[in-house]
Amino acid sequence: MSATFGGRTGRQGKLSQWLLGRRPKEDAATDDGGREALLLAAAAAGLPLAPAAHPADGYRCSCDRVGCPTPARHPVSFAWQTQSTTDRAQLERWARHQPDANFITATGMVHDVLDVPLEAGREALDRLLGTGVEVGPVAESDDGRMLFFTLTRGTPEDEDEWWPCELDCHPETMDEHPGLRWHCRGSYVLVPPARLPGDDQQVRWARGPEHPLPDPLTLLEALTDACARHAGTEPDHTGAAWPLRH
Repeated sequence: MSATFGGRTGRQGKLSQWLLGRRPKEDAATDDGGREALLLAAAAAGLPLAPAAHPADGYRCSCDRVGCPTPARHPVSFAWQTQSTTDRAQLERWARHQPDANFITATGMVHDVLDVPLEAGREALDRLLGTGVEVGPVAESDDGRMLFFTLTRGTPEDEDEWWPCELDCHPETMDEHPGLRWHCRGSYVLVPPARLPGDDQQVRWARGPEHPLPDPLTLLEALTDACARHAGTEPDHTGAAWPLRH
């Protein structure tokens, strides 16, 4: 996987040129052309996408489920893991036939996502960039989270191996992880541009998908330290919470 992302100079250059010249984030998130281009850029970077629910009547979810626990944040199909794709033609069809839909990206196949509180994420991002660490795509969510996209550690060559970690989470158990959440195999996150319930609530790129995906362990210490400071606790570097191979 690392070879795939490390050797995409031409594609990375095209994505960089497009992202540098794109319109302001407000326009890109609301304009159909900008939305489709951002989705295709994510897919071109290797992120598998599938349609998701969207806000309806302000704070409701388009799925119409009474008391939906994750409004506008979940896939529309139970088959989202097999449905997720980077195929341009399929994504164009979805984007044009479902103009209000958000999109999720399935984690644990190509990439994982380290999901942290927004303030902690901004602190860690400044620290990482300041020390010259390679940071991949990063998204900000107006519900107070920052998403760091990394290479996956959730699909080892030997399928009997797993990366158990108390930080791993599935979308339905995210509330159990108020600090760092590690989205890997069997999980997903919204991919920008996405709309959240409420007035002008969005998920947007802070660093676009043209940035190569790093190994998650190169970011983990800075993120856990920032989360500990954010929560007012001492960081734990014993390694107990890090993924371990069995």
